[in-house]
Amino acid sequence: MSYPGYPPTGYPPFPGYPPAGQESSFPPSGQYPYPSGFPPMGGGAYPQVPSGSYPGAGGYPAPGGYPAPGGYPGAPQPGGAPSYPGVPPGHGFGVPPGGAGFSGYPQPPSQSYGGGPAQVPLPGGFPGGQMPSQYPGGQPTYPSQPTTMIQGTQGTIRPAANFDAMRDAEILRKAMKGFGTDEQAIVDVVANRSNDQRQKIKAAFKTSYGKDLIKDLKSELSGNMEELILALFMPPTYYDAWSLRKAMQGAGTQERVLIEILCTRTNQEIQEIVRCYQSEFGRDLEKDIRSDTSGHFERLLVSMCQGNRDENQSVNHQMAQEDAQRLYQAGEGRLGTDESCFNMILATRSFPQLRATMEAYSRMANRDLLSSVSREFSGYVESGLKTILQCALNRPAFFAERLYYAMKGAGTDDSTLVRIVVTRSEIDLVQIKQMFTQMYQKTLGTMIAGDTSGDYRRLLLAIVGQ
Repeated sequence: MSYPGYPPTGYPPFPGYPPAGQESSFPPSGQYPYPSGFPPMGGGAYPQVPSGSYPGAGGYPAPGGYPAPGGYPGAPQPGGAPSYPGVPPGHGFGVPPGGAGFSGYPQPPSQSYGGGPAQVPLPGGFPGGQMPSQYPGGQPTYPSQPTTMIQGTQGTIRPAANFDAMRDAEILRKAMKGFGTDEQAIVDVVANRSNDQRQKIKAAFKTSYGKDLIKDLKSELSGNMEELILALFMPPTYYDAWSLRKAMQGAGTQERVLIEILCTRTNQEIQEIVRCYQSEFGRDLEKDIRSDTSGHFERLLVSMCQGNRDENQSVNHQMAQEDAQRLYQAGEGRLGTDESCFNMILATRSFPQLRATMEAYSRMANRDLLSSVSREFSGYVESGLKTILQCALNRPAFFAERLYYAMKGAGTDDSTLVRIVVTRSEIDLVQIKQMFTQMYQKTLGTMIAGDTSGDYRRLLLAIVGQ
């Protein structure tokens, strides 16, 4: 079945990714300049920072290889329309695997791709294009992109102008000196400096006072505020590696953390995480994954940690048709499921290629690929495969959904809230905020304010830019 108005040739390749001339500046294995050791989960000392270990002095590299603004997949190019027109259906994480289908997400507006306006089909093949509403107040709309998104403003945190590491170190020292702690002064500095600048503040603090800034902060803070401050002062690649280690350390495994990191990062980011994991914790990430997971989920994560996805941004429409046919015959078109076929295609194809495959699949199967994955898989491998497809459609929407379910209902998953807000703060948190509002009819700041309190809430809202 074909959908009226469907783009006959698929989406155009999106320009600007990866950014021209951006190569990894990551040091060779074994020479990672991060502090040795690992902060104990129970709140022990943060690893020592070597003297002079800040960018420009041979220490911390600039934040872990994240693409420059405007060059991230899903990021709009300055002055142009956003390059990810699709919005993923799905309930994502935060609900039990194998739950309800992936209907109810906002749909993109009509867009022109060199011809007339084209409509992306609604998932699931609902008659008349109608989808059951799963949102209070009815089905959310997908408005045209706000000007701020089109201008390419992505991160809520940008480097401070007229930055003076010594002056900031002095402000933090005064804030922690004497009786009580001036948390507002700490918030003002930390929330308005880039990660690169925070590394320089750490080094300047040690140079000026002969003390470790992180140890001093830990002695003054506790709970969620402490976790948030520590996350902000870890270099991005180290924080991802640390989060993966923490997810697999001790009894039990936090599978959703493994999915969130390994299925959403770029090749370069993953390769740097693998090297950091080895140099900092003396462990092989792939071996840890193998020992902590099993079956098809294990195979998917092992594929992901190779950091070897095709990143050619041009789309082969013949391959998309063939892949769609193969996926159909591996799932809906047979009794049982050929899991290895899904793993191979979803782990190796570029995101633009996967979008074209999803379009071809919808036309051919009268069902969207996300729905088919829900029918054919369950548990964590289902979540992992759907995360890849959601990121191919609209990465900010995936993180918006993840944040929503971290706060929805009784209790808050503070580790997920902290991790996403911190790791996306210099990449695409502006887009995530906009997608959050479109998907849930409330702002991210409003939900954070209602789920958190005290200095922790104040710092989160300062990072989010509320």
